[in-house]
Amino acid sequence: MKILHFSDTHLGFNDLDIINKENINQREADFYDAFSQVVEQIKTIKPDFIIHTGDLFHRSSPSNRAITFALEQFLQIDSLNIPFILIAGNHSTPRTNLSSPILRIFENFKNIYVSYSQEYKKIEFEDVIFHTLPHMNDETTAIEQINSCEANINESKKNIMMMHCSVGAWYLMSEFGEWVYPSNKEYIFEKMDYVALGHWHGFGNVGKYENVYYSGSLERTSLNDKRNSKGFIVATLEDKLTIEYKEISIRAIRQKEIDCKNLESSIELLDTSDCQNAIVEVKLKNLTPLTSIDIQNKQIKDLFPNAMSVSIKREFIKNESSSNIDNLEAISLEEYFLEHIKQHSDEKEYERLKQKTQELFSKYEEVSYDTN
Repeated sequence: MKILHFSDTHLGFNDLDIINKENINQREADFYDAFSQVVEQIKTIKPDFIIHTGDLFHRSSPSNRAITFALEQFLQIDSLNIPFILIAGNHSTPRTNLSSPILRIFENFKNIYVSYSQEYKKIEFEDVIFHTLPHMNDETTAIEQINSCEANINESKKNIMMMHCSVGAWYLMSEFGEWVYPSNKEYIFEKMDYVALGHWHGFGNVGKYENVYYSGSLERTSLNDKRNSKGFIVATLEDKLTIEYKEISIRAIRQKEIDCKNLESSIELLDTSDCQNAIVEVKLKNLTPLTSIDIQNKQIKDLFPNAMSVSIKREFIKNESSSNIDNLEAISLEEYFLEHIKQHSDEKEYERLKQKTQELFSKYEEVSYDTN
């Protein structure tokens, strides 16, 4: 039995305010492309079952474009006559009962089975049972549903558990309403042939359990996610479980550093050959507030003409004369002016000028307040 497991596709996600030739947010298009790659892989691999463990859409009320794209892709999958089991994640679950769950739109597909009602649902076939536990807003209810799951285990068939949750604090995504699976119920994992998880965006098995896996997301919903490897799982159930991770092609993220102590030489040594169409993060190191003014963001971005996006982080020198300023954009004009005086005056002169500076800015603030 071969099961293709993917998750956290977040259709409709957009970021970076970059529009492509089709007038679609480029990052939104990247997520559509990632999903399309999996559909093509499904056609090639031809698994016995396909499972998706939550967060199909990025929002519980997705855009018309995201819904249209999903329907087009699901029509292709449905035509393959492969059972496709899909559960709701926290992003696709309405926070109140006033909204209809978006996954209802797939109810009338012949080969697609959905679980979204915040309760356990058994989806049974001739030789396998899929024990689905979608995202649940109420953790008290969740315990009851987990008990129902355990009660429906059938040892004469394969048992596949599907959840969208954090199994332990390590897998928290720091999102509103995320569900944490209770540790005192983990013994149920050992009764399953495979436990398919969604929510955590990285691929890997969970702790000591060799049959419990997150497939990870297909793309990054945050630039803090530095993983350049994304994909899906092909789980083969024979005498023992075999896990194969299939990587897809996604937009690269590259991190570069420029040492501002030796700005010209550091720029000359900069390798930009791997930045074609990439998301690039540039760290400017060893800055002082004064030298930072002379380095414009455009000057740095022009070093990466073939990148899709370039973001710049400024790292300031921390020493006795720098007042530990980490972010120039975050300090006030008064603080910056005092920093400049401190670097170019002795202690006595600094204290004299400090008082005058504070008086000056105090009068400035009063005038600004009265004007507004």
